[in-house]
Amino acid sequence: MRLALRPRSGCLVLCLSASLLTLLLQSLWVPPEITREEPLLGAGRSPEEQGHHSHGVRRLALRLETLNSQVQRLTRERDTRQLTKEDLSLLLQSLRQDQEGLVRSVERELQRMAQKLDRIGHLPHTPQLPDNHRSQTGVHEVCAVPEDPVYPHCAEKVEFLGARWNSDPCYAFYGVDGTTCSILTYLSDREDFCPPRPGRNHSAPPWHQQPHGHTVEAEIRTTLSPLYEVFDGIQGPAEKFIRSRVERLSGLWVKTGQRMRENTANQTSLQKRVLLYPGVLSGGAGQRFGTMVNRGGPLGELVQWADLSASLYILGHNVTFTISQRHLHSVIGAAPGRGSCPIQRPLTFDLIYTDYHGLAHLQGAMGLAFQHYQCRFRILDSFGTEPAFNLGTYAHKYGYKTLWGSWGLQPLQYMTMFPHTPDNSFLGFVSEEAQSPQEEREQEGQPRTSVKDNMAVVYGKQDYMWQGKESYLEVISRELETHGTVYQPAGQSARLPGEVINHGLLTQDQFLQLLRRAKVFVGLGFPFEGPAPLEAIASGCVFLQPRFQPPLSSENSPFYKGKPTTRLVSSQHPYAEEFIGKPFVWTVNMTNATDVQETVQAILRTEVKPFTPREFTCEGMLERVHAYITHQVRIVSHVKSFISLVLLCWASYASFPTWPPESALRVHLGPLGQSCGSVCRRAFLVCEPALFHHLNSPAAFSRLGLSCASMDQEVDNHLFPAYSPWGRRCGLQRERLLFSCAGSDPGQRRLCPCRAHQPGQVALCPECI
Repeated sequence: MRLALRPRSGCLVLCLSASLLTLLLQSLWVPPEITREEPLLGAGRSPEEQGHHSHGVRRLALRLETLNSQVQRLTRERDTRQLTKEDLSLLLQSLRQDQEGLVRSVERELQRMAQKLDRIGHLPHTPQLPDNHRSQTGVHEVCAVPEDPVYPHCAEKVEFLGARWNSDPCYAFYGVDGTTCSILTYLSDREDFCPPRPGRNHSAPPWHQQPHGHTVEAEIRTTLSPLYEVFDGIQGPAEKFIRSRVERLSGLWVKTGQRMRENTANQTSLQKRVLLYPGVLSGGAGQRFGTMVNRGGPLGELVQWADLSASLYILGHNVTFTISQRHLHSVIGAAPGRGSCPIQRPLTFDLIYTDYHGLAHLQGAMGLAFQHYQCRFRILDSFGTEPAFNLGTYAHKYGYKTLWGSWGLQPLQYMTMFPHTPDNSFLGFVSEEAQSPQEEREQEGQPRTSVKDNMAVVYGKQDYMWQGKESYLEVISRELETHGTVYQPAGQSARLPGEVINHGLLTQDQFLQLLRRAKVFVGLGFPFEGPAPLEAIASGCVFLQPRFQPPLSSENSPFYKGKPTTRLVSSQHPYAEEFIGKPFVWTVNMTNATDVQETVQAILRTEVKPFTPREFTCEGMLERVHAYITHQVRIVSHVKSFISLVLLCWASYASFPTWPPESALRVHLGPLGQSCGSVCRRAFLVCEPALFHHLNSPAAFSRLGLSCASMDQEVDNHLFPAYSPWGRRCGLQRERLLFSCAGSDPGQRRLCPCRAHQPGQVALCPECI
């Protein structure tokens, strides 16, 4: 029976048939160099004879691929013109010419393949790759993949590296050459995924071992001169800014260090080896960041890096500073390549301070060692990272995934510029003021006073920040002579209101001297949460800032969008508004001219003195950094196992004492729909996430007089422990990385661990030191 096919249908059938036959032949063809019986079958053959048996199959596959291409070409041509009978006739004639030969060849090769597969089936099951390694294995050594329940992933890793070992030069650096023996040696000696090779002693991988003991005591230093040498060789505007700030504040650091040494004469602590790596300043991104320093760009992060460097050095620690990825790879012992392999030796740094950019660089250089040492990382994170964004699986499942989160660190490892995220550690900085006049007055025993001109300085060093604020500034200019410090490109003028006196971009000393003359420091709404308002208040200015209604968040602000936080930002500088307040800080509706005018007039009737919160002085920062290094590092040092390091950097709450101590705990049951941060703040306390574990038990609910009809601990929820009055459901937290002061739900009353804090030092409780 014959079937009549239209030309287009015939082409499609031919194309499909040719493709299927090609795939069949290619799947059956096993190259001789990767078959396990090859050492036996290849004995006594010439290379030509060894490759002859597969030559026919390859030739058939190539021929069929050619025919397949011809059919596909004719099919495409069919879309533009009608396929003629002559075209189809020529194609069929070409197929008939090779039909008999192809069929015989296919039958012959299939029979040969069946015989080969039968022989393979009778060999022992020892998967291996060709063994050509000479340095670590014998010339003809055959290595079988061991089956050991202690190393359940060994075979999987051998298979993976067999296919990918040449994807990163680091594998070859460690002796991998594609052979099973070299792969097993690497997976045993360097990654600990396979058992020790015969004849080798079992030991932890080099990067897993403890480095030589470092028992030098940390002595408070009274000079910063050696720190300047740490910065030598690091060029660029950003790096020069860091060094110049350290030098400018050196007198304050040294005096504070001397007082601290007198007060802690009987206390000793071990010196820590600390690496500082601001990844944002590395490579091309660092160059772009640096160019903005001299054009009015953001300086807050650089201020933090400078003050952190000085703090650590004054406290007596060994400091290494770098912005070079190459230097980073050298000091951590990274293997040459793309970072797939672990580092070559134990990490010699007790702490590594970096940022999100640097964290990615470290991950790309350390391989498996990144997880092993991740408890030593401290991340400078200006705007904070909440626990719901930090745990990758949870963030992905519940919609908290952003570009910056999902690292799975202990939330206290993130260090913020202001104490706005209690789940993180507040690092801060030192609020700077013009020192020379003050030092002279102190030496003469005169009270701290300053003569103020009837002038305002506007906060905003680039003219785009001023756009749309003309009416607001006009009202202020009626009462005060208005000055700006806006960057002006060469040969151009800044786009500012005509009544503004622009000084251009000033040095820090010049800027501080200008603030000493001014009565008001005027915020425009941006930049957010920078150090300048605190410097202005420390110089005797009143800070006037706009209120945001509705508050800004990641939901309605392009700036906060994608940041790992749910904070609601109610003003340009929430810390100044909430922690300092009037008479130093006034917050207004910028679009209400009457409100602005009345506020400015009230400010002019108010006399204020220079003021600096203790936590933003040299003494406050040294005290805070010392407490973190002493207590957080001490707790981390108790964690021994690899699994514990990955899952929880701080010690097991059930086994080890915590810091702050339990005596600092003040338990509060929040109302429906409030976060623990808000609950504690309303009670003039601070939420302390390190104390959550004391509330994560049925007994804690009972002590609060809550009767639980059910106890839910099977569902991940960053609001737990919490109580739902509907159904009297109590929820316990099963993932400790999700203990969170942030987050609320209208149907949940949260159990909140609050604590008191020292005057002017939010980060530390009275019992903490």
